[in-house]
Amino acid sequence: MRNSIALRRKATATAFMATVLAGAVVMPVRAQELPDNLVQARAALATAWSQAPLSFTTTTFTTGPARGFGDYAPRADAVFAPGEAINVYAEPIAFGYGDRDGLVSVALVVGFELRNTSGQILASNSDFARLTAETRNPVREFPASLSYRFDGLNVGDYVLVTHFQDANSDKSASFSLPFSVKAAQ
Repeated sequence: MRNSIALRRKATATAFMATVLAGAVVMPVRAQELPDNLVQARAALATAWSQAPLSFTTTTFTTGPARGFGDYAPRADAVFAPGEAINVYAEPIAFGYGDRDGLVSVALVVGFELRNTSGQILASNSDFARLTAETRNPVREFPASLSYRFDGLNVGDYVLVTHFQDANSDKSASFSLPFSVKAAQ
């Protein structure tokens, strides 16, 4: 059936990593100046983070691309017009960290599968997007804003499966979002 469906598959992705400081002046603080309970809590979080599987705190369709971590507009429904952009926002957690020229790096490879409701794969790409960041300290808030466009997709029900592979560890995870394509009325 894959060859009989005339789909022009277009997919694009954008990802970004942003920190917004609303008028705040941030001064570096040495770890020895932190209260002991915060030092211990941060160490416990780092241990739990490294031991946990790659997961997501949020996965949802959005009205457009996200502007930053938690800065997105959720879509009211999962019904799209033929050829309409399908925007997805996700917040991965427990990813690994690498070292790149003295900076802490995050590197996630994103793939997808477009399936019909019986599970048949209609379109796929294992290397759809690469989401990266390099910072001086490990980041825990990492937004993923993805945009898909499937031109020629027939009216019907589908499932978009998005796969994340951590390039800095052997961790991987996926999430599924069902949606419908309906003709404009």
